[in-house]
Amino acid sequence: MPDNTPHSPQQPWENGWAPDASRAPGTRRLWLAGALALATVAACVTAMAVNGRTSREEAPPAAGGAATDSGPGLLSFNSPSAGTSASPEGQKAVPSATSQAPSSPAAHRSPSPRSDATKAPGGQGSSTHSPAGPAAGTRSVRSVNYPDRYWHIAGDFVRLDPVGSSPDRRAATFTLVEGLGDASCYSFATADGGYLRHRDFLLRAERDDGSRLFEQDATFCPRASAFSGAVMLESVNYPGRFLRHQNFQLKLDPYQNTDLYRADSAFRLVDGLG
Repeated sequence: MPDNTPHSPQQPWENGWAPDASRAPGTRRLWLAGALALATVAACVTAMAVNGRTSREEAPPAAGGAATDSGPGLLSFNSPSAGTSASPEGQKAVPSATSQAPSSPAAHRSPSPRSDATKAPGGQGSSTHSPAGPAAGTRSVRSVNYPDRYWHIAGDFVRLDPVGSSPDRRAATFTLVEGLGDASCYSFATADGGYLRHRDFLLRAERDDGSRLFEQDATFCPRASAFSGAVMLESVNYPGRFLRHQNFQLKLDPYQNTDLYRADSAFRLVDGLG
């Protein structure tokens, strides 16, 4: 006869097993979900970083500003600004040197004109004329817009004067030599062993004191002129300033994009008058 006596469910402690009361229900599933979420976030961050770096590497470099052509025969000459007009003499930070003046101007080699002097002044469509390259020897410097006037030493300064007498012709004659401060440029030696140099932006004749400052002040680089057979002469230590006559005084002036400036700063190197 079957035993219909109800049996009470077996209690855990009856077989020696007890539930783990130290862990809340579902804790393992929560840990797994959290780990999955962290892995997903990390993968997204990694993908975003890789995409950002790739886009930066593939992006073309920004185009730089266009080079300007606002000066005669210059590779990197911009229109003169306030920074171009340096203060006279006292503020020219040129280190001194111990080199001595040459015993004779004739010891210098004949200079060659700068190869970059090929553009017409001001970029205004004027005819392009490369600067002349005179051989070593005595030269006089004649104005383009005052062809009867020459560079002429008057006292300590150099003026643009008509010359007629023998002393005036000798004072208007120089020896063209290799630039003291740049061998590819020009220096103008005087008969008494000095040189033409700018000081306080005025051209004058002085004896070489052996300093680096003097060498640079006495060096001028030929640039192309709008006038056939003529050159413009740029200061080697004041780029953007050219020798020009004003009131018949020779001075160093910042480049100006005007016909008058181009004519006043154009000179022809001719055979010596003296």
